[in-house]
Amino acid sequence: MNRYEAMFIIKPDLSEEEKKALFNQINDAVSKNNGTVTDGSVWAEKRKLYFPIKKFHDGLYYLMNFSLPPLSLKDIRHAYNLNEGILRVLITKLEK
Repeated sequence: MNRYEAMFIIKPDLSEEEKKALFNQINDAVSKNNGTVTDGSVWAEKRKLYFPIKKFHDGLYYLMNFSLPPLSLKDIRHAYNLNEGILRVLITKLEK
């Protein structure tokens, strides 16, 4: 199991219920691939983007730490790319 950190840029126009559902979907994707979420929280509520992403000028930042088998990372990335509520995602491997 490797440790990872992921930063998500989420659509800013989601309601509170939609945000909670999206955060649950993000965490469930890790759990379904034999991983464990260590920590997940909103990093910044609404920040101006340097350039528009999918016609959005603002974004909500969500930071998550998790552990996952290395071969499951591709499946996680694919699941996040299919989710329309996520504008961008960056996953980095943490050193031990």
